[in-house]
Amino acid sequence: MNPLVVAITGASGSSLASLAIDRLLEMQIPVELVCSTAGRLVWAEEMDESFGSAIERWQASPDFNYYGIGQINARIASGSFPTQGMLIIPCSMNTVASISHGIAENLIQRCADVTIKEGRKLVIVPRESPLSAIHLENMLRLAKLGVTVLTPDPAFYLHPQSVGDVVDFVVSRALLATGVTESLPIHLQYSNDNNHHQPL
Repeated sequence: MNPLVVAITGASGSSLASLAIDRLLEMQIPVELVCSTAGRLVWAEEMDESFGSAIERWQASPDFNYYGIGQINARIASGSFPTQGMLIIPCSMNTVASISHGIAENLIQRCADVTIKEGRKLVIVPRESPLSAIHLENMLRLAKLGVTVLTPDPAFYLHPQSVGDVVDFVVSRALLATGVTESLPIHLQYSNDNNHHQPL
């Protein structure tokens, strides 16, 4: 099975990346991971598990590979290496801007550039608020290229009880968008079967 490239950048939302990688490896989907320097700094602020410990835990799986941000000669930097696409979770506005303007100075940017040029699925999970006109224009540019822009919005209609519930929903949506899953888990699908409210 071809791997999915996963990138972690310097936006808030490290728990999204952690759960996404856990889920992929549970499904025995190979993961090729890259993390930016800023991504590691944010991880250290947000997560109880150190980034190094997480890498060691994931490396217990034969389906996992990790690359440094400057490893521009990695196999995932070449379009000749087959992948299922790429998921950038979370995705910083710096990364959005770089990709939307064709800048490929590091491995994350290069992998995104390759994913687009090869016609593969690229999903970004941008985490920023409020969004400026520059942010919106950059994301629109990517959307016009076929990139899926999936903001980490909670599904309030599911009545989430914790941050974990929100993370679960966003990660499930992101994996669905990449094509590695075919539908959301039943508990995350909207149903009004028990909705007895009168129509407005």
